[in-house]
Amino acid sequence: MSESNATVFKGYAVTDGKQWDKFEVIEYQPKTWTEDDVEIAITHCGVCGSDVHTIDPEAWGVGKYPLIPGHEIAGKAIKVGSNVKGIKVGDRVGVGAQIYSCLKCRACKCDNENYCPEGVDTYNAMYPDGVRTMGGYSTAIRANQQFVFPIPDGLESKHACSMLCAGLTVFSPLKRNGCGPGKKVGVVGIGGLGHYAILFAKAMGAEVYAFTHSDHKRADIEKMGADHIVLTSGKDWAKPLLMTLDLIISTRDSSKDMPLNEYLSMLWIDGHFITVGLPDDDLPPINVFTLLNNACRVASSHIGSKVEAIEMLQLAADKGIKPWIEEMPMKDCTKAVQGVRNGKAKYRYVLTQDLES
Repeated sequence: MSESNATVFKGYAVTDGKQWDKFEVIEYQPKTWTEDDVEIAITHCGVCGSDVHTIDPEAWGVGKYPLIPGHEIAGKAIKVGSNVKGIKVGDRVGVGAQIYSCLKCRACKCDNENYCPEGVDTYNAMYPDGVRTMGGYSTAIRANQQFVFPIPDGLESKHACSMLCAGLTVFSPLKRNGCGPGKKVGVVGIGGLGHYAILFAKAMGAEVYAFTHSDHKRADIEKMGADHIVLTSGKDWAKPLLMTLDLIISTRDSSKDMPLNEYLSMLWIDGHFITVGLPDDDLPPINVFTLLNNACRVASSHIGSKVEAIEMLQLAADKGIKPWIEEMPMKDCTKAVQGVRNGKAKYRYVLTQDLES
């Protein structure tokens, strides 16, 4: 298949950081086609907290405009390179938060391409040849097959798309840290990522403790399947759980007033506290004696690998996992990013395609 210089995609872009929540339709050329690529007509794109942090210059301050966000992408393969294996035209597929790696380094060769030093984000980044990446609030996307994930039968695209960042971001550390039967797993922050952590931890067989600062989400958390709900606003709330949990996944996107030492005290020996919420501010100071008392470990995690993504999607299909989503047409992306910023999402927004290619 030869590359046509006339290939043009369209998408909803932020063109001025001072108006970070205002979008306009622009046209752009995708990456140069190779026979390792898959071109995807986008049908759905989830709205991630990272979208807001990236487009808003007052948050991470990394946006390069014009910028088309979106890295929770589902659609249908419309063009498949001759070197691509396991995907054919017409297949439902997805793309997550990473769209390129070197595929040659130690990390890439052991199914850890999400930790490749040369990894490229799905939007607001640049390929080695200088082409800028544009995200999923678009008509289409073109990606190397390593970063294109088949969506199994039994899992709707509207449910699969937000799994490819939010879901994978929590599934990977759950998997890598031994979540399963007999394990006790804590989830801090019951928002978009946190609700996925509950759904997946339960599906993997763990006993789940959900930590929330107020009672207003209790009914939702119970429906998600958490075994225990812990209100962190109560007095001495952490003491009954001293050295109880094997793993804690924190999805908080702010470290302000985070009772980190209390969380660490609840971990069993060699337990792990994994923070994936990417707060703008620093984590609170840690008392070294808290680490000494149970040999606990503090770490983070970066999305997940293709192997993990495929396993996660199949688990969702097999277990009938359905994220809590609110669908809206892609033209309402302003409403969606404002809703994420204001904490109105319950629990993920999913944009449906309304642009003509």
